Amino acid sequence: MEGSRFVRDGAWHDQRFEAQERIMALQFGAVEKRLERIEALIEGLERRLWMTVYGVVAVILTQAVQGILDYVPKGG
Repeated sequence: MEGSRFVRDGAWHDQRFEAQERIMALQFGAVEKRLERIEALIEGLERRLWMTVYGVVAVILTQAVQGILDYVPKGG
């Protein structure tokens, strides 16, 4: 029987399979790093959003208190 030993023994198939596994592992690693970066960006945006919400609530409460103080009779 003639031909390459690698073809006959299936070693070529095994090497190709292992190479595909390594490539997939690298791709999943890259995707995982991207997801971690996206999650960090989302956490930062979430913090900014809550700071904005707290700021708006503080302004509304301040205006409400000022409005109440304007109607309270001043003693004298």
